[in-house]
Amino acid sequence: MAKVRLPRRKKKRRTGRVGAPPGALEIDPNAPKPVLRAIAYGPDELEEHEVTDLAQLDALEERFEVLWLDVVGLGDAAVLQRLGERYALHPLALEDVIHVHQRPKLERYAKNHFLVMRMMRRPKDGLDAEQLSLFLCEGGVVVSFQEREGDVFEPVRDRLRRRSGRIRQRGADYLAYALVDAVVDAVFPVLESIGDELEELEGQVLEDPTTESLQRIQGFKRELAQIRRMLWPLREALNQLQREEPGRFTEDTLVYLRDCVDHTVQLVDLVESHREIGNGLMDLYMTGVSNRMNEIMKLLTIISTIFIPLSFLAGLYGMNFDTGSPWNMPELGWRYGYPFTIGLMVAIGAGMLSYFRRKRWL
Repeated sequence: MAKVRLPRRKKKRRTGRVGAPPGALEIDPNAPKPVLRAIAYGPDELEEHEVTDLAQLDALEERFEVLWLDVVGLGDAAVLQRLGERYALHPLALEDVIHVHQRPKLERYAKNHFLVMRMMRRPKDGLDAEQLSLFLCEGGVVVSFQEREGDVFEPVRDRLRRRSGRIRQRGADYLAYALVDAVVDAVFPVLESIGDELEELEGQVLEDPTTESLQRIQGFKRELAQIRRMLWPLREALNQLQREEPGRFTEDTLVYLRDCVDHTVQLVDLVESHREIGNGLMDLYMTGVSNRMNEIMKLLTIISTIFIPLSFLAGLYGMNFDTGSPWNMPELGWRYGYPFTIGLMVAIGAGMLSYFRRKRWL
């Protein structure tokens, strides 16, 4: 079997110097500069602004009940530090915001709740997972931090702009739930895409197991393992959140959070189901390769078996004996000895092939 070379995994850049003091904001030099976008709203009004000066937020916080500040890009420690001071974001939480390899988790601080999640998308070149850091602060403020442009929140923005549903009638806790729910729901299309490709791959493996099929199976298994590592701790964090006593989250919002937890359970079940399919495809691939090898070995064995008597005849009549000796083979001097021998070989080969076919060895 040909040696398979699997694609190398991309190494994750680890930000943060070893031995740095806790809460140090050590920025990745490749991180994009932050862009601040604010959406402030109440039941009757909504305003959107790109924030260039944090003083612009004062008027929005005074006029509106809820403010969503979306920070895209983590490449400026001074901006993040000022945001931390303004909304009482703990330095350790800000450090986790910048170090974008965090495990999904929930942390409670005196003046805010801090939730880390992974936003998942699946473009053509594989799984794309981006860290999302979410703060639910006092005063009806939600602050979200994203690594780069492109997110899964456009349906939430659209509902806010069109006053669709109940989101404009609720507080910041419901907005935080809506953002979490958007992140969770975005995983369903990812798993559906993987499921469709696994079904397609199953047919290919059954018909013709190739090294390319093996590479795709390994790629799917790696993606599913990555998704599983993101979903299990997120389910734990949301379980903690929905078990809270009504406080920063109202009792009505906690009901919706329970539904979000149910969605994460469904996603975990889907991941486990797809992983079982992936393991089955790996077994199917190995079985297919083994069967193909057995077929090749059987064919070669049959060919070798057919040539054993033919080689015997060729060797027997190929011996150079003295034709004048009375103990020599009479066929050597026979006019039709050569065509008779060739015909005998053909008859033996055809007879053996017919016998093998009747035995269903061919």
